[in-house]
Amino acid sequence: MTHDTKQAALWSPGAAWVPRPTDQAWPAELFDVHCTACPRLHAFHEQNRAKFPDHFNGPVPPFGPASAQLLIVGLAPGLHGANRSGRPFTGDFCGELLYSSLNKFGFANKAQSLAVGDGLQLLNARVSNAVKCVPPENKPTPAEIKTCNTFIASELRRHPPKAILALGLVAHQAVLKATGHKQSAFKFAHGAQHELGTLRLFDSYHVSRYNTQTGRLTTPMFEAVLQTIADYLPA
Repeated sequence: MTHDTKQAALWSPGAAWVPRPTDQAWPAELFDVHCTACPRLHAFHEQNRAKFPDHFNGPVPPFGPASAQLLIVGLAPGLHGANRSGRPFTGDFCGELLYSSLNKFGFANKAQSLAVGDGLQLLNARVSNAVKCVPPENKPTPAEIKTCNTFIASELRRHPPKAILALGLVAHQAVLKATGHKQSAFKFAHGAQHELGTLRLFDSYHVSRYNTQTGRLTTPMFEAVLQTIADYLPA
């Protein structure tokens, strides 16, 4: 029996899936760890539960205090990042720039996010995703983004922030849809700011490995956006 076969034997499609511990519990309208609304994403989870039984392999909840004035919205969990750890931007390269910068500007008590239970706390900030489930090839479909938008919309209604940082175009569009604003009225651009009623939307390129390695997003560029947000929020 190969190593992969041994791993697959630990879980089989149709068996009851029990999620690993997460940092926080959220009401069902904000997050549902057992959501199966998107057939393709649910099937992908089932494949990964058999292939990677040590991964979280489920919809990934938001991380950070409900009362936070800053909400950071990403795209979706990475296969061996948040989908492994159960915490957004944790376990792969994407979280390195994000959490170190949040720590630098006083939004986190540590510069690294390693795993659930590592003692990391976000301070006046919360991290969420436009799509809660890991998509194949890191590419959710428009229908999946639309379906999952109900969760981010509920999160914004129940726990409205003063500022939102959208990491990438998909997150930017998800926020606009969740808040009932026209996409055409607010163009995405790195460093852009948009007034959305009682909150302000800030845009940044995504903190992906591709963007940082190609120089599309540098550390100073990302830190400049966070500095602007820190200056905007009341002390």
